[in-house]
Amino acid sequence: MPRWPHRLDRKTEADHDTLAQAKALVPMRYAGVVPADDPALRYGLALNDAGFFWEAHEILEAVWKVAPQRGRDRILLRACIQVANANLKLSLQRPRAAHRLLQDALSELDELALRPPAGIAGSFSEHFPIAALASAIAHQLVIDEAERGLINIIRI
Repeated sequence: MPRWPHRLDRKTEADHDTLAQAKALVPMRYAGVVPADDPALRYGLALNDAGFFWEAHEILEAVWKVAPQRGRDRILLRACIQVANANLKLSLQRPRAAHRLLQDALSELDELALRPPAGIAGSFSEHFPIAALASAIAHQLVIDEAERGLINIIRI
């Protein structure tokens, strides 16, 4: 994990050395699918769940950029990026921005539900509990702003 979280509201600089090591794990591109056990992917998800929301966004975006175009994994990655970004906004006391990002993430998951599974063993989208994440996001969208909490991605 990074030595400290990047905090935009306090102008705390990110732990770029640790992030560079993680980004080095991202291949030039993924062939066919993003593997569910990919170390950069797992690290990005774990960063979110450990409260490193800006860092999670950075790592997940690096994975997303090289994920196969128009694939299910890419759509799921976009949703996870939006969740990390929403958590960042919540930590900055910006609930309306977080609400919009969670709506975007839920839309991505709805789009994913319309696409039939590719049946490719080992892919991120085939092994991820998509319905559980969608349910957690939907729950967050209906509760009162004051009660909104952060959303874990991998503990769903």
